[in-house]
Order: sequence, then C-alpha cells, then structure tokens
Amino acid sequence: MRRTTLVTAMATGVALVLTACGSGGSSSNSGTDSGEVTFWDTSGPNESPVFKKIAEACATKDGYKVKTETVAFDQALNNYKTAAQGGQGPDVFRSEVAWVPQLAKNGLVADLSDTDLAKDTGDFLEVPLGSTKYEGKSYGVPQVTDSLALLYNKKKLADAGVEPPKTWDELKAAAAKLGGEKSFFLNNDAYYALPFIYGAGGDLVDASAKKIVVNSADNVKALQTAKGLLDAKAASTALDPTNSYANMQAAFSSGEAAMVINGPWAVADYLKGAAFTDAANLGIAPVPGDTAGKGSAPVGGHDYVVRQGTKAKQSSIKFIQCMSSAESQAQVAKELGLLPTRKSAYSNADVKSNAVVSAFEPVAKAAHARPWIPEGGQLFDPLKIAYADVLAGKKEAKAALDEVAKAYKDTVVPEYSIG
Repeated sequence: MRRTTLVTAMATGVALVLTACGSGGSSSNSGTDSGEVTFWDTSGPNESPVFKKIAEACATKDGYKVKTETVAFDQALNNYKTAAQGGQGPDVFRSEVAWVPQLAKNGLVADLSDTDLAKDTGDFLEVPLGSTKYEGKSYGVPQVTDSLALLYNKKKLADAGVEPPKTWDELKAAAAKLGGEKSFFLNNDAYYALPFIYGAGGDLVDASAKKIVVNSADNVKALQTAKGLLDAKAASTALDPTNSYANMQAAFSSGEAAMVINGPWAVADYLKGAAFTDAANLGIAPVPGDTAGKGSAPVGGHDYVVRQGTKAKQSSIKFIQCMSSAESQAQVAKELGLLPTRKSAYSNADVKSNAVVSAFEPVAKAAHARPWIPEGGQLFDPLKIAYADVLAGKKEAKAALDEVAKAYKDTVVPEYSIG
C-alpha cells in the first residue's frame, strides 16, 4: 500500500517520471556536506505540492538548499535502485514501507543507527517504526502511515436503515437492503485480501520461523469468506484485475456502490465524486471481521531514507528531522488528510479537527504489521493472481493458495519451509 498494484493505479498522472540516471549526489561520502538535498517525492498530484512546500520551508529554516523532484510511484523503486547502484540519485528518497528492508539488504540506503534520526524514537507509532528496521539497525524514519477501513455512503445506509457492518455476516445481511451486489465493491487486488486474511488470524509468511503460511486453513477460510460475499450477491467485483481499483473508485464516487474498503489516500478523489459533494456524507469505520471488533487491516505508508554515499548526509538528516517533525506531520494531516506516524501529532488541534484523520486514527493504531523482510514487496504478485482467480470462480481457495505457497518457495523465499 502503498502498497502493490493499487498504488501503481493511484500514481498515474504524476507530474514527472525521472530517468534511471537521476540527479543529486555522487558516489562518495566525503567529510564535507554539499549543503544541497535532492528529494525524490513518490506521492501523487494531490499530495506533492504540499510536501514540496514543507520541504522548501525546512530548507529555509535550517540553512541548506533542497530540490524536490516528483517521481511516478510505479517506476520509483527501479529508478532509485539503478541510480543508487551507479552512485547517483537523490539524497533523500520517499520509500514505500516494503522497500526499506530490500534497499537496506542491497546496501543502497544509509544505516542511520548512529545518527540523531535513530534517537528518541518513542514518539513514533510502533508498527510504522518497525518498517524502518533491518537486522536490528535503523534505515529510515516513518513519514506517513495508512491502513484500510470501511468507507461508506452515510445517506445510502441511513435510507436503508442499516448501520455500518462490523462483521462480514452483517455486511451480507445489509446487502439485501442496499441493492444486493451493488452494496459493496470488492477490489480483487492482493493488498485488499489482507483484511480477510488478517481478520481470520492468518498471514503470508512467518518471518521469525522462516515459514510460508499463506496456504493455512485460516487463509483458505478468509478467501472463502470473500468469495461468499459474491456468491450471496452481497458484493460485486471487476472481472479484469487490471481495472479493479479504477472500477471501485468510479462505483463508490458516483454513488453506485454503498461501501468499499480503501485507505485515506483515496478520500481526496472520492470527495470529487457526485456522491460526496457534501463531504459529511462520507463515513469511515473499521473493516469488518469474522466477529465484531476483530477486523484487522494491513499497515501501509512511507518512510524517508538516505542514499548510501550521498555527499549531503548531514543536510539530509536535518531535512528528515524537519519533514518528520510533529509540526510538519500535523500540517500534512491538516492539508491532505494523511495519517501521522508520531503519537504527539494526533494531539494537535488541526489534526483532531480533521474528520478523515480522526476516523482513521484507531484503524492505523490497530493495523497489522506486514512482514518486514527484503522480499516483502514480492509477496503480492502471486497472491494477486490467486485472489482474483478465487473471486472469479476459476479456482478453489485451497488450490489457489497452494500455488501461491509454491511460488513463494520457488522464487521469493526459497530458504523458507511450507507449513
């Protein structure tokens, strides 16, 4: 989340795609700081102007220069790796949380354990902070966090006389009053399978035990629950997985679908839709679970990392300190509705008054940590295919997840055992 292909869909239209050679510092890390920070921002067009404004204010305050370059999310990781391997690229990179351990393992980001950035981290939420660690060392600072929640059309639910469902069975029952399969759009992307999986007590891998658990009985039940919503005509989905996210956005924005599961990044686009010309019509609640109060959604978000070998390491550290401060995070929350990673930021009056942030705060604090392993980002592609096949009725859940487990063993984490 963000994320897998869902974030790629959101990143279309970003202003500038950088070439692999990039710009910024050189391959050597001399004792003299260059005093100029190049920042690669991987956020979308709704967000990048705000991050650029804060970045320039930080540079002015702390006495260095900053150049913000906007990079399309779907090309950012490969561009960064190519550039950094050649001693080029940005000084500071906005990395998706799953990328950090991969970049750390490959020696492409600086170990920050002995810097001020790794001190006094107690103000950060525990799960987002965990995404910055690799083999006991610190390689990043949490920028924003996110998770998935149930977003719903308040008027539609009120007119039907139903409350936001707390369980999948309640969602199924509510569908009869909300237009049947039109009531809930089920995105068939892998990231959106995680609320079913985590809510059922499952996971993809057990990193501590080095085991592949994606085909567990809990996960089989989880995918059967999702497919059961379609079979009961309580939900709809896209037949073509490549268009699922866009179809979900259109259905909910227009008012065709009464409920979806999505994250805070999607709210700005929803508020442009016909169903939410009155922003107060957008409701946000925790994702349903097998039992009430037991829903569980994945953690997502982004971290700041420093390129290994940058000539502007000290300026980069100052830059990240300012960009990740409680004040900067509060400004981001106020202007963009994105979720802070600092606990203290949630006490800010502007943050408290933001309806989206307030609604997502308990969701983010209870979010389920993903496996923070270098291969974490590669876990989604096999699951995406399997989840789409199960929802389309092409394969049974057990057979599909057994294939995912085999793919993990063959190409992702061959040193792990299955079971």
